[in-house]
Amino acid sequence: MKKLALHWQILLGMALGVIFALLMTNFTWGADFIEDWIKPFGTIFINSLKLIAVPLILASLIKGVSDLKDISQLSKMGFRTIGIYIITTIIAVSIGLLMVNLVKPGSTITEETRTELVESYGGDADLTRQNAEKQKEAGPLQALVDIVPSNIVGAAGSNANMLQVIFFAIFFGIGLILIPEKQSEPVKKFFDGFNEVILKMIDIIMLTAPFGVFALLAALVVEAPSADLFIALGMYALCVIGGLLLMIVIYTLLVWVFTKKTPSFFINGISPAQLLAFSTSSSAATLPVTMERVEEHLGVGKEVSSFVLPIGATINMDGTSLYQAVAAVFIAQAFGMDLSFSVQLGIIATATLASIGSAAVPGAGMVMLVIVLAQAGIPEAGLALIFAIDRPLDMCRTTVNVTGDASVSMLIAKSVGKLRDKPLVKNWDDNYKKK
Repeated sequence: MKKLALHWQILLGMALGVIFALLMTNFTWGADFIEDWIKPFGTIFINSLKLIAVPLILASLIKGVSDLKDISQLSKMGFRTIGIYIITTIIAVSIGLLMVNLVKPGSTITEETRTELVESYGGDADLTRQNAEKQKEAGPLQALVDIVPSNIVGAAGSNANMLQVIFFAIFFGIGLILIPEKQSEPVKKFFDGFNEVILKMIDIIMLTAPFGVFALLAALVVEAPSADLFIALGMYALCVIGGLLLMIVIYTLLVWVFTKKTPSFFINGISPAQLLAFSTSSSAATLPVTMERVEEHLGVGKEVSSFVLPIGATINMDGTSLYQAVAAVFIAQAFGMDLSFSVQLGIIATATLASIGSAAVPGAGMVMLVIVLAQAGIPEAGLALIFAIDRPLDMCRTTVNVTGDASVSMLIAKSVGKLRDKPLVKNWDDNYKKK
């Protein structure tokens, strides 16, 4: 019998996880059983992916930068990468504002529902506001200061400091370019070998992916709020999801127009990473798989993927930006506020900048949303309105973030002549046979 491709295994694991959780909720002890005996395996799976995120970025980015041979190549690729990321983020925020102004989901929220949500999630909203206070009080150049670590070991100790790790890796790679090749060769060989070890660890971890997502989805179902709250916020959720789907269509069209690769080629190539992003809600945790799919299945050169994707996992949060725009206007509508055009332009600017500083971990977008709300003068207590369904939407917007990273890597690879006509392997199973 032919073995199922990885993305089908992941999808099956997700479906079985939901079905299993729904069955277990019929028993009084079912939720506790999943919490105690199933959820830990999902946590272990996410932790194993996060475990190798920093080593992967260090090894792949240092190798990618040093392989460029020339500082001019680095600056050329860097400006194009950041430029495209900013453009797609602005498009995402604009789509979010368009969707929320057309659908007006806030008008469906009744006073009774709003009161119930505030009572249920007010504590979580307070915690989020407290976490965001430091960022709100920081100076205008604080984001620039935060990029440069005072201690690389300390920076590497948390995935939330990924931008600092990227800065060090790029700086280190530039140093390798500038010293004589005789001195740099042993260091480059070390990182080549180090990178191969990390990639093999990814292969091993991905063998457990279907079981990991089974545990994650089962835990999510039993921890979800009541159905009444989901129904009350259904229009808001559909608005966000509709905008996110439109962004995926835009990514696919960009790839088709500029690289001549068909939509089916792109979606089939990146789908396992999309499903993993959906399961984990973390661009950082998904990064190892995204890099593997882009390099071996979409034909992007390693020197491009190792530079573009780690940066994208940190600053390219298109799905998060779109969600912030929809959420801000939705909360304003729920409170009966009428936002002017200038205020909504401010939301575009703030959401774009906030997404750059948003950590590639679950729930980070909620913290950054506080800044967007404050800029627009929207009551921050409205955060409680969307806590009920933030987790499933976080899963969806992370999928868009990862899809955007992959599409931009293909565009950059095409522009610098590093996009292969044919991928190295046709599917994940072939990859294992090859290795």
